[in-house]
Amino acid sequence: MSGSTEGDLTKTGMALKHDREWDYELDRIVEAIEERDASKVGLQFPEGLKRRGPKVADDLREAAPDDVTFMLSGQPCYGACDLDTYLMRRTDVFVHFGHTPMKESDSIVYVPLFSNVDPFPIMEDALEELDDPSENADVGLVTTAQHMNRFEEMTDWLEERDYEVHTRRGDDRLTKEGQVLGCNYASADIPADQVLYVGGGKFHPVGLAMEHPEKRVVIADPVNNAVSIAEHDQFLKQRYASVHKAMGAEKWGVIFCTKIGQGRWEKAQEIVDNNENAYLITMDEVTPDRLRNFDMDAFVNTGCPRITTDDGPRFHKPMLTPGEYEAAIGEKPLDSIEFDTFHDTW
Repeated sequence: MSGSTEGDLTKTGMALKHDREWDYELDRIVEAIEERDASKVGLQFPEGLKRRGPKVADDLREAAPDDVTFMLSGQPCYGACDLDTYLMRRTDVFVHFGHTPMKESDSIVYVPLFSNVDPFPIMEDALEELDDPSENADVGLVTTAQHMNRFEEMTDWLEERDYEVHTRRGDDRLTKEGQVLGCNYASADIPADQVLYVGGGKFHPVGLAMEHPEKRVVIADPVNNAVSIAEHDQFLKQRYASVHKAMGAEKWGVIFCTKIGQGRWEKAQEIVDNNENAYLITMDEVTPDRLRNFDMDAFVNTGCPRITTDDGPRFHKPMLTPGEYEAAIGEKPLDSIEFDTFHDTW
């Protein structure tokens, strides 16, 4: 594995000018504004791109009619499941940047923000971590919305190197072939014991490795110019520890998330109906501070599973997924715990 270039941003495209780093599809947004004769436009960015919002608003002001007001959403945003519904209802055009739609809607303009970073140099380095195709040619290929514009090219690139590439579109929550989300890795349900993830960071591939522990997940990160293996053992140990802490819990807080793409009402109600010491708590943003004043012994989160797995240690009481809750109350064995995922749309 090549590790000498890890952290080197000189070839990642991250130093490119604003108008070249991402495709904000400004022409398409202006066209929607004109078609709808819009006077109010809402712009929603994921957390990592909120700093770009004012510049995008400036560019749109120059291109759109003078009487159009642009509003930037200040609500937290971590995915297409996390739409600012308040702003949506109060604007003529609502633009959601950074994600593909989980459910098509005429009232939302989705701009996935395709990256122009070249993925092939880091994919070349990643070949050192994949099995030689003469010994094991089967490989799964997955990526995120930002690199979907190069997915067919990436597939062809691997096939030219004698790999048998397995891809699929997971389910209705996923828009594209080979796409993964932080809460859904159904596109990795393929007949290959090794998967190449092409994308930035370890958030998605570690989740994939947790849901598919039988697969070896190789990360080719063109953003940070690094190759690595997704390790999930530490996460599983953390989850086992949380379940153990919750085994003696008497009072349970069952969280129902009101965000448009994260609600699992039937699951939340099922837990409450079958446990007289369980209390339903509704909230949009699930944070440690918001739960601190509830006198509970443990919590079950039926919203985004990444809140539990990634932020779990920050909560003052054990925070479990629905499957972990079943293990904690003795309904199933501890070693049957699996990564919690979403497979529905709103």
